[in-house]
Amino acid sequence: MSDLPDLPADASGATGDEGGPATPGPEKSAGRDPAKPESEAERRRRRAQFLRDLAEARELRARVQPRRAKAARLRHAMRMRTFRW
Repeated sequence: MSDLPDLPADASGATGDEGGPATPGPEKSAGRDPAKPESEAERRRRRAQFLRDLAEARELRARVQPRRAKAARLRHAMRMRTFRW
């Protein structure tokens, strides 16, 4: 997933209050040189931010659609019970 652009530091990700999809222009390169590979710490920081946003989106979906979230939890539990080690 290294070909995806970085989000600005003030972007919250899951709120979606902007008018449309955020497409960074040439002036928003987030301070990275495309020729230089990103550091391990930077990759971990971006991954942690992505996972936080993903968890926030899942919590929001569970609050907005409780019946569907409950069905998904039950399906996951069934898959885990039938999984053979």
